[in-house]
Amino acid sequence: MNEMIRKKYAEKLSTADRVAGMVRSGDRIFFAEFALRPECLDEALAKRAGELTGVMVEGVCITRVPKFIEADPKREHFIYNDWHFSGVSRKLYQQGLCSYIPFTYHQGPRVLRKYKEYDFVFVNARPMDSQGYFNFGMCNSLTSAAITKAKNVVVEVNENMPHCLGGNQESVHISRVDYIVEGNNPLIQEIRPATPSETDEKIAEHIMKEIEDGACLQLGIGGLPNVIGSMISRSSLKDLGIHTEMLVDSMVDLYNEGRITGNYKTIDRFKMVYTFAMGTKKLYDFLHNNPACASYPVNYTNDPRIIGVNNRVVAINNAVEIDLFSQVCSESAGVAQISGTGGQFDFIFGAFYSRGGKGIIGLSSTFTDKEGKIHSRIVPTLQPGSIVTVPRSIVQYVATEYGIVQLKGKSTWERAEALIGIAHPSFRDELTRQARDMKVWLDRNRPDA
Repeated sequence: MNEMIRKKYAEKLSTADRVAGMVRSGDRIFFAEFALRPECLDEALAKRAGELTGVMVEGVCITRVPKFIEADPKREHFIYNDWHFSGVSRKLYQQGLCSYIPFTYHQGPRVLRKYKEYDFVFVNARPMDSQGYFNFGMCNSLTSAAITKAKNVVVEVNENMPHCLGGNQESVHISRVDYIVEGNNPLIQEIRPATPSETDEKIAEHIMKEIEDGACLQLGIGGLPNVIGSMISRSSLKDLGIHTEMLVDSMVDLYNEGRITGNYKTIDRFKMVYTFAMGTKKLYDFLHNNPACASYPVNYTNDPRIIGVNNRVVAINNAVEIDLFSQVCSESAGVAQISGTGGQFDFIFGAFYSRGGKGIIGLSSTFTDKEGKIHSRIVPTLQPGSIVTVPRSIVQYVATEYGIVQLKGKSTWERAEALIGIAHPSFRDELTRQARDMKVWLDRNRPDA
């Protein structure tokens, strides 16, 4: 490390309390992403809760309740907005402590650069390297864009964060940093893979038939992607590639087994491309200084034009419900926000432009409510207030435990017929009756049909 960089570091070194003391009422703060959290800055901000009002804080899919929110249970001092709801965000939303920012994930950096201004950006990072760079670790997606719109860039150092290679914009140089806080180096939070259900297994069996050698995979979050990873391990598939928004544990296993090579990718050949990673220590250890992985901002990973360049992209995502018009809701239960648009639209749209690509929506055919009543996830129309995550014009494949259907190029009645065919058998007759009432059903037995 040269003397000039060392001197800059010493000049910019501060404490969390000193930085938090600079925050004023009405300020806007960008507050890290996913499993990363600047712990010391969070605690210092929480201490000042009673002194501040109208401080707007924005994060991305928090995985733990921040201390500053715990210190403000009536939302009198901090207004927290989340760019994507996790289970934690959803509970805070239900308590009136969190709001959602609607956006299409690949447009996020552009939205920030066009419309946002931040007084502070709090960023977790690796200790500075000999060239003066702080690496963002497992979360690249919006961070670099937020930094370009910040009056004050604050880096909280954590030695336990993996050093994740780019890609691009995976680091920030000390010349662009205003304050450095040497944190307490907590272990990175581990997010255990969801346990797949028997229904996930059945859905995955149908999806597996659509994956071929040399496919380039994007897997969303949840039990279904995990079981698909497990099934690929037991299959004969080979030379798979990864271009995804989220890197998960199952991809580590597939790489170590030799299933993932990236040999047939058109761009970023041999690289596992992602914008954030979330999982267990196994994943974080795998990422550390691993040239097989490439971290990019989300406007690269999720740009449908980029996604479509690779051949045989298979994008697999979950949904809450789908109606007989083939509109997909993946983020709300009626008016209640439970998740977010995320990258689902990006990858379903992008996969269609990939030669041999397939964008797949997977969902169980039914769910059971709190009273024990069973409901169909394939419905005549989305319930009032439901958010359309993927419009019918973009939907390609839909899979349940009863099969998989391709809807592109099909008429409204053909789509309704196909979806009823993969609905739970107990609901098919009623769905058919409702389709007739809505005039989206062609009765083949009628002489004038």
